Amino acid sequence: MTSRTDETLHQSDANGLDRRSFLKAGLGGTLLLGTVSMTVGLTGCATQPAGMVGDTSSPASNYQFRFLTADDIALFESLVPAIAGPGLPEQPEARRAAIAGTIERIDSGIHKFGPANQKELRRLFDLLNFGLTRVTIARVWSSWPNVTTDEAHAFLERWRTSSIGLFNNGYIALTKISNVAFYGYEENWHLSGYPGPPQYAVDALPQFKQTRSA
Repeated sequence: MTSRTDETLHQSDANGLDRRSFLKAGLGGTLLLGTVSMTVGLTGCATQPAGMVGDTSSPASNYQFRFLTADDIALFESLVPAIAGPGLPEQPEARRAAIAGTIERIDSGIHKFGPANQKELRRLFDLLNFGLTRVTIARVWSSWPNVTTDEAHAFLERWRTSSIGLFNNGYIALTKISNVAFYGYEENWHLSGYPGPPQYAVDALPQFKQTRSA
């Protein structure tokens, strides 16, 4: 588990995450992210929200993605197990449902962020999904659906300990939104020995209060 829910929530003050910068990238990082996003668009890679996605782990789910693309979903299907770690159920069906629900809450949360943070996160996700930068910058050789949990964890650890600020901030963004979506979900509070966030923290993160859509 990369960090605990209460630690993640306490990093957010009453102004809310949607008023902050997730990446705080320097000029070089901003140019890199912008170039990658432009290249992704020119090469015809999927940049539209995934919309309604068939979810084999929960056939009754009718959640409609409004920010995450199909590639983003595959990215988080690899990253969430590395971030949530032993918090996920071991039983395969329950595990798939927990991962799917977390990704839905990530999408729902980002959809309610301000345009500036949405733009930053779109650029970050494009960087990780674009094959050339996934290999050269993230050093992840396989496409995300083929990445093992150990490989995903190694990627996160490289970015966490990197001397490059863009990578450090990318790590923080990925783990923060994933941890809040997973451990901030009321049914998972007990996994970190946490009785629940203080009300001011809940109020500061209304984006993640929704559960899976019926």
